[in-house]
Amino acid sequence: MKTIVLAAVLAFTATSATQIAAADQPTTSRRTELSQHDLSIPGWEEVQLRVDIDPGKTAPNHRHPGEEIIYVIEGTLEYTLEGKPPVRLKAGEVLFVPAGVVHKATNVGTTNGAELGTYIVPKGKPLVEWVR
Repeated sequence: MKTIVLAAVLAFTATSATQIAAADQPTTSRRTELSQHDLSIPGWEEVQLRVDIDPGKTAPNHRHPGEEIIYVIEGTLEYTLEGKPPVRLKAGEVLFVPAGVVHKATNVGTTNGAELGTYIVPKGKPLVEWVR
């Protein structure tokens, strides 16, 4: 019985954390979770999202507790990583973002911009921290 109660509390906590993070998400981008699985490395998981950004809009400065691999699906997106010059990527191009690096993405095109974000992150931490 204790195991069932503990599992229910952990599930509620994880769901609540995901909902809180989604509530804080800017309305200029839409995130769709595609995958979330434990890794063979204890305490780590992969999360995969599709992120859509409206033309002329920016997903503002944020960081992740682990690495992010970005694959641009459609449109032209400009990424600014802390301490580096901006880089523009088109569909089919890839960008690696190290853990904890503050970055933002701007749709510099006239159509929808979309990326596939794959995150290798510690389990239980919020996926996104918005930075002002």
